[in-house]
Amino acid sequence: MPFIKPPLVKLLPAISLFCESNGIECYIVGGYIRDYLLNRPTMDVDFAVSGDVLAVGQEVADLVDGKSILLDEENVIVRVIVRNGDEPWHLDFSSLHGRIEDDLKRRDLTINAMAVKVTPYMPSEPVIIDPYGGKNDLGSGTLRAVTDISFQDDPARLLRTIRLASDLCFHIESRTERLLSVHADLINAVAGERIHEELIKIAGHAGLHKILFYMDKLKILSALIPELDRMKGVDQPREHHWDVFHHSVKTVEATEFVLKEGDWRYDNDTLLETIPWIEDVIEHMDEVVANNCTRRQMLKFGALLHDIAKPATKKVDPGGKTRFLGHASAGADMSADILHRLRFSSREIKLVEKLVYYHLRPVQMANSGMPSSRAIYRYFKATDEDGIDILLIALADYLATYGPDLKYRSWEEHVALIKYILAERETQKSKILPKKLVNGYDVMDIYGLTQGPFVGKLLNLVHEAQATGEVVTREDALQLLEKELNKRNSADV
Repeated sequence: MPFIKPPLVKLLPAISLFCESNGIECYIVGGYIRDYLLNRPTMDVDFAVSGDVLAVGQEVADLVDGKSILLDEENVIVRVIVRNGDEPWHLDFSSLHGRIEDDLKRRDLTINAMAVKVTPYMPSEPVIIDPYGGKNDLGSGTLRAVTDISFQDDPARLLRTIRLASDLCFHIESRTERLLSVHADLINAVAGERIHEELIKIAGHAGLHKILFYMDKLKILSALIPELDRMKGVDQPREHHWDVFHHSVKTVEATEFVLKEGDWRYDNDTLLETIPWIEDVIEHMDEVVANNCTRRQMLKFGALLHDIAKPATKKVDPGGKTRFLGHASAGADMSADILHRLRFSSREIKLVEKLVYYHLRPVQMANSGMPSSRAIYRYFKATDEDGIDILLIALADYLATYGPDLKYRSWEEHVALIKYILAERETQKSKILPKKLVNGYDVMDIYGLTQGPFVGKLLNLVHEAQATGEVVTREDALQLLEKELNKRNSADV
């Protein structure tokens, strides 16, 4: 793989000539070189430059017809975004501190502490400056902090190191592990936007539950979301195999199983065959919610946080039974606060709020037997398209409740419930979409009503009855409205 890839073939000469003519030293550093040596594709390039980074970034943006933004005000990092077809290239510029060897010493990991000098005529095989053994660590699959103050210099590296270990399937050597644990609390000094970016990337990895347990071992998880720490050791009713904390992380593992991203160690193949996974659901889960974050990723956050309020709502009744009354509602509020603190977008927060608030609803609808068509209609009326995500959480939550104690017959019944709800949704959609039996103008003209909320309520009544098969024709709809109006008039007398 060539070192200089399109569109850098066109961009680098312009950048190099500008820097040379202005007496600015310029080096490619970090991840681009690492990924080149690993033969991995990348569209991000980090540059270290002498001089005014803000001015250099703006000049480069003008030269390459890109857009310049201040990515990190404290550390003065400027990102230039350059379009290359549908995919943007990110050129990040930061200050060169002294000699390049001194600059590389300030970097996080040895595999990112390599550099190549930018010149007008770049060789196809670059001369790599590698004072800290980055190549050797790449060869052995090792993540090693360059210095003992790497994480103090920039605490965002705490999460980035975890993410890189998962990205590259590398191990973090023992000294660096100790540094991560010792400095875990520094994560709270990091801007929420940077934490959000790293968490979204981490959530995109299969095996997130393992990463969460590892982050917990290093104390980074509890520093980031202290509410999770309060869940440890909180016992649950006897059907639960794990305490609240372990159940929650296990729900993330079960979610990955339901999403077909990983295994469920307690009877993998047999259970997988039963899951109602259809093409529409696959497309739905791949939808982007915001910031290149998909429903898949947000489902995992919902799984982690779905029982976040159980410690605060735990009560033991006189009969000795443990209850968590109102934990779904309280948990939705807590989840929103946590994700707002971590700078998640409003759409991402709203989705997780729904996942937490409604995660018990699918089972509650059933009571005895399958839920009624009306109950299913109202469920999707309240949850809209997010109702599908909630059904998947319900499957994962069930698996993580029983773990190795799961009874296959009970699981089949639970899956049958989810399948029934999904099938009924499709049936209701097919009844509603082809034709509208009445509209607002019909209701106002026929019954002499004025525009307002009452007309909307009548239309919703018809819509629900149509979805559940209670009305089929326009005449049916009008009879239903007549009956409803007569009932209301009688009540007013």
